[in-house]
Amino acid sequence: MAGTAARERIIVAAERLIAEHGRSVPLRDIAAAAGQRNNSAIQYHFGSRDGLIEAVVEFRLATLEVRRLELLAERAGSGRPPGLHGLLEALVVPMFELGERHGIRHYARFLEQIHPHPAVSDAANLDSAGRTSVRVIMLGLDRELTTLPPRLRVRRLRALTTMIFALLADHERAAEAGATRAADAHAWAEIIDMLAGALAAPVSAQSTAAHHARVPQSEG
Repeated sequence: MAGTAARERIIVAAERLIAEHGRSVPLRDIAAAAGQRNNSAIQYHFGSRDGLIEAVVEFRLATLEVRRLELLAERAGSGRPPGLHGLLEALVVPMFELGERHGIRHYARFLEQIHPHPAVSDAANLDSAGRTSVRVIMLGLDRELTTLPPRLRVRRLRALTTMIFALLADHERAAEAGATRAADAHAWAEIIDMLAGALAAPVSAQSTAAHHARVPQSEG
């Protein structure tokens, strides 16, 4: 139990310090913030800085996964397709709720600092057994965007992670500064609207022409 508690304290300290100072924050500072006198505690529990970053992500995903699956089940139970907004709500609302329900107020900024890291890559999100909800949501978003050219659809979905991390980190900072409330549902809805708009934005004539110029035309 003592080892588990120490490990969790290190994870929480790493989340906060990386959010505030970046992913290169000294490991000794994280160990000290977690109350560890031995600077090798991080190596003992996580093996490396990358191992620690992965542990923070997996620690929070345990909560996010349960809530995302709940929201997806609620949508499925309603008998109506979730649509673009419903899928984005299932993806993003649990991240907002980390602050409102659980008092976790640094995770979005932590994600912004570590992006792009293999722990939050497309491959990790689509291949991990513990991220079923993300896989379902991303496949659903892909189906919602079938009017877009395939290459553009891929680019927009890849950019979604960057947009989410940046927008949620800004919301987290604003909540910390007292400029908004962490539980402001109107702010949540506005961010989800922005994400939906970015994904489904009409393709301009210039973009279409550039796309065709890059795609070799078949002969005959």
